[in-house]
Order: sequence, then C-alpha cells, then structure tokens
Amino acid sequence: MITTIEDLPPGVDGIRVSGTITRADYDGIVVPLLDAARTAGRRLRVLAVLDDSFDGMTPDALWEDVTLGVRALPLFDGCAVVSDRESVRLACRLAAVAVPYSLAVFPESQQDRAVAWLADLPAAGFSIDLAAATGVAVVHVGRPLRASDFDRLAREIEDWAEAHGELTGLVVSAPSFPGWENIAGAARHVAFVLHEHRRIRRIALAVDGLLPAVAPAVAGTLLHPGVKHFAHRDLEAAVAWAGAGRPAPVDA
Repeated sequence: MITTIEDLPPGVDGIRVSGTITRADYDGIVVPLLDAARTAGRRLRVLAVLDDSFDGMTPDALWEDVTLGVRALPLFDGCAVVSDRESVRLACRLAAVAVPYSLAVFPESQQDRAVAWLADLPAAGFSIDLAAATGVAVVHVGRPLRASDFDRLAREIEDWAEAHGELTGLVVSAPSFPGWENIAGAARHVAFVLHEHRRIRRIALAVDGLLPAVAPAVAGTLLHPGVKHFAHRDLEAAVAWAGAGRPAPVDA
C-alpha cells in the first residue's frame, strides 16, 4: 500500500510504503503525483518512507514501477529513502551513482534529516539563455552537472535547429568547473558532446580554473566547433566571440 505523507515543507512530496504494493497504488497515488508535477512544470523532491511491513509488490506493480521510473527520471531533483533494511540501503547507495538526480538513504530515526536534505537541495544552479538575434546559448552553471541538465540542453538545441539550423555559439559560464553530480551526469556529458558538437559553430568556456583553460587545446583536435577559454568575469567577451561565428546573411 502507498499513502501520502502530509505536513512536509513546500516543494517536498512524501509517500509511505507498507505491505504489498499493487498496480492500484501506483494509479491512485504515484501517477497523479507525476502528472501534477509535469503539468505544473515543477521538479519533484520525494520522501519515500518504507515501513517494516513492506513485503514487495505484485507483478503488474513491478512492471508499472519500471515503466513509470523511466518516464519520471527527468522530473526529479531528488529522492530521500527512509528505511532500516540493509538490503534497501545498499540498493539505494548503488543506484545513487547512476540515476540522474540526487538520491540518499536515511535510517528511520533520521526521517527529519531526510526531509531537511530534500528541502535544502539547490533549486537553481543551471539555466539556459538563448538569444534568437545572435543564435548564442549561454548556460549558467552553479552546481555539479546532472544528466537531466544535458537532456534539457539537447532539447533546446533541437528546437533551435528545427527552426533556424545550426546554433551559432554555446557559452558555458561558471565561477569554476563544477564537476558532475554522479557517473550518470558525466556519461551524459560525453554523449551530449559527441552528439551535438557538429550543430554548434563556436563554444566558449567562461570558467575559471586549470581544466577549462586546457580544455580548448584538447577539444580543438577532436571537435568540429572552435573552442576558446575566457575568464569568468569576461562573459560578455565570450558571448561576443561565440556570436561572431554566425554566417553573414545572403542577399536575395
């Protein structure tokens, strides 16, 4: 059975799992939660408390769990699992390095800490500004990169390409290289670069640090677009350089 948990901080949804989970539990609780988040355009932070009485799920519920999980991945900011079962705790620790969102597990005695962890997850830290006049997308990064960030950026580039063709420039702006939240984020970054680099004329890194400074020399031998490094404070110059790669209009 799945029931909702009330009296949680704004932005945090809670479910309690006990006994045997059925397909009806998903249809009555989980599916409406996902649909509401998708309709409202909001990200999910879910507290999942597994009671000691939890003893598994029916076959049709297991199938629904898998299919819903795949569809819901882009909606999640984080999930906090509360359980004292060592098998559950181990499974969550293994999954945390692969899922494209923050995942942590807490003992039953620390449910309040789990709620606080969810509420304190960074709400911002990744945004995309795409200027139609110049064809330059500026990505502002203020936290470790997630797989869902690259999914979102790929959709933005796809929409631009369908309407306008090749993107003129991509500028990444960050005080320092933030790294990746987990292995899934790093893997999706590699896949994004390999798939999208031929649709972008210039890439500018307005990021302080040694790695961004040496990246253009390495990337220039592997990638189609020009790559150039700028100090973080020189964001305007980075945007101007990226936009300068735009082809001149052809006179009719």
